[in-house]
Amino acid sequence: MVTNLASRLMSRWIFEETAVKARAFSYFRATTIDQALDAHARAGDDARFIAGGQSLVPALSLRLQAPRLLIDITHIEELRGVRREGSHLRIGALTRHCEMLSEPLVAEFAPLLHAAAPYVAHPAIRNRGTFGGSVALADPASEFPAMTLALDAEIEIAGSAGRRRVKADDFFVDLFETALQPGELIIAIHVPMFRADQRFAFDELARRRGDYALVGCGMLATYAGERIDDIRISFFSVGNTPTRVKAAEAALIGGSLDAVRIAAAQAALERDLAPPDSEDVPSAMRLHLARVLLGRLLGRLGEGA
Repeated sequence: MVTNLASRLMSRWIFEETAVKARAFSYFRATTIDQALDAHARAGDDARFIAGGQSLVPALSLRLQAPRLLIDITHIEELRGVRREGSHLRIGALTRHCEMLSEPLVAEFAPLLHAAAPYVAHPAIRNRGTFGGSVALADPASEFPAMTLALDAEIEIAGSAGRRRVKADDFFVDLFETALQPGELIIAIHVPMFRADQRFAFDELARRRGDYALVGCGMLATYAGERIDDIRISFFSVGNTPTRVKAAEAALIGGSLDAVRIAAAQAALERDLAPPDSEDVPSAMRLHLARVLLGRLLGRLGEGA
């Protein structure tokens, strides 16, 4: 009894001391991008940017990350706002998930992001989490990174060497790995504005609303009459990164959506996807769900979604 009690007390102490308490760190509030970059350069690898903190704070508490310096970027005005810039919609990195639901410009000119927003976690997280933070984290089970891929978006990045833009196709490299270099910061995401000749569809399959999806998909198609001229289809929760299914896309381009083309696109997923095995969801089951979801969404496109 004494041994068991001591063991439980020791386990509780280890949990409290190491799993739910971040290591000591310094804090700096930046008001400009240059201030944030300079602070990171001085601290080097021991610094992290923080905005919504929906991913970073749990990592700090679990001591999966232990930076010496946290750089608060929430007061940098240049990272805020949604506005039209030529043929693109500029979405500031600090745009919160809930704003993707409430912002009229997003609903009108980036409706695929608007459609995905209600599926992102729960309201408490949507009220704090930022669009730029989600893209930077590149969680392969998250909705927004995959939708930037479907939308052919460009990620605007600032660093010590200046500013650059990276296509979403080139941004997501591997599991939680992106084209961001140490010390770089996402400024905005630039999305081509939705046009009258385009249709979109989004859905995901999850055990409960707000859970990570077993599989999810978003697509944007450009039409000429009833013929698909171009289509981009992006899946999430099917691998280490958001994944475009290019063989399925190729099976759809150049014709109208009918049962034969939809079946061909579903069959092409065998070449596009290789979902990992897990205890809860075997690879074959996830691939089957991807086929089902693809057929469902293509059916919506055919109905004028």
